[in-house]
Amino acid sequence: MSVRQLPIIPISTPRIGAVGKTGKWRIFKPIIKQDKCVKCLQCWLYCPDAAIIRDENDNVTVNYDYCKGCGICAHECPVKAIEMVKEE
Repeated sequence: MSVRQLPIIPISTPRIGAVGKTGKWRIFKPIIKQDKCVKCLQCWLYCPDAAIIRDENDNVTVNYDYCKGCGICAHECPVKAIEMVKEE
């Protein structure tokens, strides 16, 4: 089964509370450069917090309520379309 055949529903589900919303402690956040994104979905597949949101056209965005800023998405992106920037 290819990534494109996987359902849009994330494998894990974000939760409210200690294991869910990050609050204000995140130091870095991922910024997706949509013009560089090739829609390979590696970021969506590897995100441990299900914070990468995939729509029906395979466009991806980040749900910052649940993103912990780990950088796995940026590391896994084969075209480096995700940049980790310091949280303001």
